[in-house]
Amino acid sequence: MFSRRKAPATQPLRQRMGAEVAARLDANPAVTRADVTGVQVYYHLDFLDAAQCDTLIAMIDADRRPSSLLSDKAGADFRTSESCDLNRYAPDVQPIDEAIAALLGLPAENGETLQGQRYAPGQHFRAHHDYFHEGESYWQQMQASGGQRTWTTMAYLNDVAEGGATWFPQAGFKIAPRRGLLLAWNNMNPDGTPNELTLHEGTDVVEGTKYIVTKWFRERSWLKR
Repeated sequence: MFSRRKAPATQPLRQRMGAEVAARLDANPAVTRADVTGVQVYYHLDFLDAAQCDTLIAMIDADRRPSSLLSDKAGADFRTSESCDLNRYAPDVQPIDEAIAALLGLPAENGETLQGQRYAPGQHFRAHHDYFHEGESYWQQMQASGGQRTWTTMAYLNDVAEGGATWFPQAGFKIAPRRGLLLAWNNMNPDGTPNELTLHEGTDVVEGTKYIVTKWFRERSWLKR
């Protein structure tokens, strides 16, 4: 006799967050829901202005380091970009940080530190999920620091001559970098369980340099009181 695999239990908190954020974004005339089956994906053109983009690019260039990974299973070539953590209370960062939280209607304290990322030609971030996998060694630590990641927001700080698209291979969705554009998606299914279709990749930059900022939101407060 074969045993049936037990279906994952629904997650009411994540379920409610997904529904409430989606309703808020759907009601915002500046936000467009992408025509993607199986994933809640939204974009906001010109969320950041040129001055904000230039300021963030300068901050990234001044403090960049090789990007790291939480996973202990990925190889050295999995993520080859450079990153920096932006001070959420810095005068040029705080308004952007808080505007992202307000756009989604999520508590600012649920948001992780805004991370800047730089991709030179040939650099990439291979296909991955933003949500945390319970089988990884980091899971216990993540549970203690706000729990599962729910929504991801990513803002593009410049146009890229060639390459550098954000690609969702399983959902069949790809978006090229566009200065000021903010992309947001829910990493969970409607029932609050992790959505495997959110697998995505920062594809290789071919020509130019790609700059983005990414902000992840947890199901509970990430900031330590």
